[in-house]
Amino acid sequence: MTDVLLTLIARPDVEELVVDWLLGREELSGFTGEAAWGHSREHGRFNLVEQVTGRQRRAVFHLQIDSTQAEPLITAMRGELSGLGLRYWLVPLLDSGAIE
Repeated sequence: MTDVLLTLIARPDVEELVVDWLLGREELSGFTGEAAWGHSREHGRFNLVEQVTGRQRRAVFHLQIDSTQAEPLITAMRGELSGLGLRYWLVPLLDSGAIE
């Protein structure tokens, strides 16, 4: 079993929808969510304040999953969460554990 880290980036207005969807997935035991800022040179989708500051609020989710589950999960997202403007990246996870 090889784990990967799937990171999802969402707009704040769809954050709760994404949370509910992730919580409903049987293959996920949990995930981490956090608030973040998105920065881009593509200001066409920024409102005036965002254009001045050069950033947009974002919700970020981190999911540690088995590599065999990653593509089916992403495929499910494409089918069930299309149109929400989600971004993602998938990277190998070298190690994980608890320090108690």
